[in-house]
Amino acid sequence: MTNHQDNQNHSQNGLRVNRQEEEVVVVMVPFPAQGHLNQLLQLSRLILSYNIPFHYVGAASHNHQAKLRVHGWNPRISFNIHFHDFEIPPILSPLLDPNEECKFPSHLQPCFDVSKRLRAPLAQLLRALSSQARRVIVIHDSMMGSAIQEVRLIPSVESYCFHSVSAFAVYLYIWETMGNSVEANDVIPKDIPSLEGCFTNEFLDSIAFEYDYRKFNSGFIYNTCRLIEVGIVVRDWAHRQEIVTSNMVETAVKRLMGCKEGDEMRKKAAEYGSKVRQSVGEGGVSRLEFDSFIAHITR
Repeated sequence: MTNHQDNQNHSQNGLRVNRQEEEVVVVMVPFPAQGHLNQLLQLSRLILSYNIPFHYVGAASHNHQAKLRVHGWNPRISFNIHFHDFEIPPILSPLLDPNEECKFPSHLQPCFDVSKRLRAPLAQLLRALSSQARRVIVIHDSMMGSAIQEVRLIPSVESYCFHSVSAFAVYLYIWETMGNSVEANDVIPKDIPSLEGCFTNEFLDSIAFEYDYRKFNSGFIYNTCRLIEVGIVVRDWAHRQEIVTSNMVETAVKRLMGCKEGDEMRKKAAEYGSKVRQSVGEGGVSRLEFDSFIAHITR
């Protein structure tokens, strides 16, 4: 059930928990898509740096995928990491149709739908952990709110909704669903593409369904990185459905590596990277914000 076992562990209600009482533990509930799985696993790494144990939950195949594709560290050998492989019903996914107008991976929709079945085993885990820790903090993907409903019934458990997209993208989505148009200004650049056509109707229904479960959250976690123009060319939105060919990639690489414009792009990218590293370093704005969050959940 977990990737870390020692003589302090025992089984309670079929779940492996620690016999030594913990002050605070964190439970990560990712959405079963790679970009979402990886973000919450990387966030788990940050929390682990504060010596806070965490539990990462999901189907066995998705947990394996997250561990297999992670970069920069090996969660399999790290102490205080617990992966819980919950059973889900068999998934019959249709074949991907490359000719569909909307390029959203609709063949994964059955997998997304069955993830809601995690509610019962997750509730069992939360109750087991709450008997061993002073506080249990749940950080769940914004698309997994329906799976964490039981938090309202356990006094020592708090949940926080994690948005895998940036705060800027969340703002645009809410703004457009209110029937408003996006106007360029000092913050929003020109020619920001509409979200229309990015998702299938089935996935939009899933977003609306999960939206109703926001009331169970104690707070929200956003990516608040501000928009910075690095100079990398983005393809025309009108051609977003076209497949990127090897010739297109070759042309872009030659432009980046072999001309004055490419030199400027690399310079801007290096400056941006330096600013990011400074923000997460000691005293940096991102580090201070995360310190504040940790102080809040461990209070």
